Amino acid sequence: MSPEPETAATPAEPATLYGVVISDSPGQVVLHPSVEQYLPTIEAMKADGYVSVIDLCGVDYLTHGGRSLPEGVAPERFEIVVNMIAHTAPRRARLRVQVAESDPTVPTLFDLFPGVEAMEREAFDMFGVVFENHPDPTRILMPPDWDGHPLRKDFGVGSVPVQFKGAAAPR
Repeated sequence: MSPEPETAATPAEPATLYGVVISDSPGQVVLHPSVEQYLPTIEAMKADGYVSVIDLCGVDYLTHGGRSLPEGVAPERFEIVVNMIAHTAPRRARLRVQVAESDPTVPTLFDLFPGVEAMEREAFDMFGVVFENHPDPTRILMPPDWDGHPLRKDFGVGSVPVQFKGAAAPR
């Protein structure tokens, strides 16, 4: 059972939990903290029994600006999505943090949940979102000298020449 929202949703004021605007998804609460609220929200959730980050990933919304967000949450190009679980009172929660293209930086969760180390590195490697104070901010999937972040929507696809047996060689 999810904790009760701190305020009821009214036309003038959206519902909140841990001081953060929330929305609902079947079976879990969805929190929408700002980058500034991100770490304090995770700390409050840990104190409230959320014991594990089960997933952390990045999303690039460059070509999809029409996503659903609660009133008062401004869409940004990037989003960090964190899924958490509590076991004692079984609960799941998802955080969706809007991250500006002009400053794609969020605090690391490593000190609170060391298991996020590889997930944060992957989000950096694929999307270019920097996790401030991460203990090893190096690439994890791409070669160290790779230029760019391959899952960004504006990353060039490139090509690999293919030759078929018996076909004329390209000129």
